[in-house]
Amino acid sequence: MTSRPEGRSLELYFIDGRPDGMLTAEVFNWTGHILMAPRTQISAALARKEARHTGVYLLMGEREGRPMAYLGEGDDISHRIKNHDINKDWWTTVVLVTSAANNLHKAHVQYLEARLIEVARTVGRVSLDNATTPARPTLSDAAQSNMEAFLDNLFMVLPALRIDMFLESTRPASTTVATTSKSALGPEFELTSAKHGLQALARLVDGEFIVEAGSTARSAWEGTDEHTYRRLHAELVSSSVLLPDGAHRRFASNYAFKSPSAAAAVIFGRAANGQMEWKLKGSGLPYKDWEARQVASGLGADK
Repeated sequence: MTSRPEGRSLELYFIDGRPDGMLTAEVFNWTGHILMAPRTQISAALARKEARHTGVYLLMGEREGRPMAYLGEGDDISHRIKNHDINKDWWTTVVLVTSAANNLHKAHVQYLEARLIEVARTVGRVSLDNATTPARPTLSDAAQSNMEAFLDNLFMVLPALRIDMFLESTRPASTTVATTSKSALGPEFELTSAKHGLQALARLVDGEFIVEAGSTARSAWEGTDEHTYRRLHAELVSSSVLLPDGAHRRFASNYAFKSPSAAAAVIFGRAANGQMEWKLKGSGLPYKDWEARQVASGLGADK
């Protein structure tokens, strides 16, 4: 039986007591340090000592209504940010990633920058303002292992700060193939539309609602432009998770959604009540009623 990873403790410090202001993030027993600040507080952010450390940084914002980011590195990252403050007008938030002891050196941060750009481009959630993907510098096996461990912690912390551009939501086929018992895979749900010829299957595995590869979806978003999941539909199309398949689109890989409603909205191309429209396979029981039974019986969500 596969054991679940141990829990971790994240410490957030809101520097000026505001949830939308500057903050720092640290994890117990991790040397990394994160400073996040809105552009309106860039002067105060760059005045802090960690802004003068060697590290990597992330600029985030929008261009022409689409999310945009830029990744960089520097020996004294405050110098790079000052330059970007003059030459890049689209970004609204900066994230500085350094080491509390300032023990990252140039090759370390060049490696981190290259890997971050690689992952961001592979995930495809956000367009990058970086012109190229830099080559990874040569590091010893030990140093490379240390930087990969550093990244593992960073990829855990950033989503907690609502930065999901590195969060891979596709899942390997082994998540749902019949190599283990059905009960071990979690309950299976189905979503159909006779009118549009759509059929989708999903499983609830370790708290993730995973739509299976091969499921079909509307070819384009048909709902209102302001809807929350319009951008998610477009993101899955641009990242080739949803591929053209005749009059529809097809999931090229398993994809983990945050909720049944998010999955249903992407599949139907409009607002959808996934709690009612997903049905337990073989019984027709709506997800909402199935979930209520789990809660009433005191069972875990994956039982």
